[in-house]
Amino acid sequence: MPAILIDADACPVVNETIQIAKQHGFPCILICDTAHEMHREGAETIIVSKGADAVDFVLVNRVQKNDIVVTQDYGLAAMVLAKQGHPIDQNGRLYTNENIDQLLYARHNAQKIRMSGGRLRGPKKRAKENNIRFEKSLQELIKKLSKPVE
Repeated sequence: MPAILIDADACPVVNETIQIAKQHGFPCILICDTAHEMHREGAETIIVSKGADAVDFVLVNRVQKNDIVVTQDYGLAAMVLAKQGHPIDQNGRLYTNENIDQLLYARHNAQKIRMSGGRLRGPKKRAKENNIRFEKSLQELIKKLSKPVE
């Protein structure tokens, strides 16, 4: 059975994900660093040392084919796709082989702008609609993965 792994550092939908995982009998694993340590009933927690991309490396080494990964990190999403997992962001967007290159390119361009002293607008304030969209998208993904292969 696939698992749901959460890149839990600053993830706003941890509780929603655990609840949906329970409904469908999916194991749920939170991976966070020592600066963002959290424990939730209904989920296993893996705590890693603080460091650049430490959580990402542990997560990508644990992910198996058809696992679901909740992350807002495009680089991690690309690695999950390479391992035939199903990454989804906190707003319900599914990362796919069709959209990941464009997302990585946009991230690269944003980094170039910031490194040259430019400024970019930050993300909009999180709204309740974001959680609703995430929950709907995660439910649909689980249903798709739960269908028997023909």
